[in-house]
Amino acid sequence: MGHLNNARYIDYFMNAREDHLSDHYALNIYEIMKNDGRAWVVGKNEILYRTPALLMENVKIRTQVVHFSKRKILVEMAMFNAKMSHLKSLMWSVFIPVDVRSQKSSEHEADIMELLEKVNVPIEEKQIEERLQRIESELGVHSI
Repeated sequence: MGHLNNARYIDYFMNAREDHLSDHYALNIYEIMKNDGRAWVVGKNEILYRTPALLMENVKIRTQVVHFSKRKILVEMAMFNAKMSHLKSLMWSVFIPVDVRSQKSSEHEADIMELLEKVNVPIEEKQIEERLQRIESELGVHSI
């Protein structure tokens, strides 16, 4: 149909998040896993599709921590057109820290908690649909 397959949005979002962590925070999650035995697994994804991302279209993706605790991180990921004037998709992902050696959930280490404190961008909305409306309102777009 000439647009990005719905399942590929998740790949785009996750790849962008990994790039953002590496590029802006010098945080290589693969090195952390290899050297320290710490990793994060996805516990939940919620995704809303607004307008299709067309094949070969340039898009921009914004990712940000919007909530965290010792046992989880809620990351918001938003895909926009190249001018960032229209929202294409919005995803919330919950990441859970795990100890790779024991294969069990764990708590974030002090260094990660410190980083989360610095980068957290708290939001008021408790539901992704409310957040979608807020973002579209800020863009001057009215929800359908």
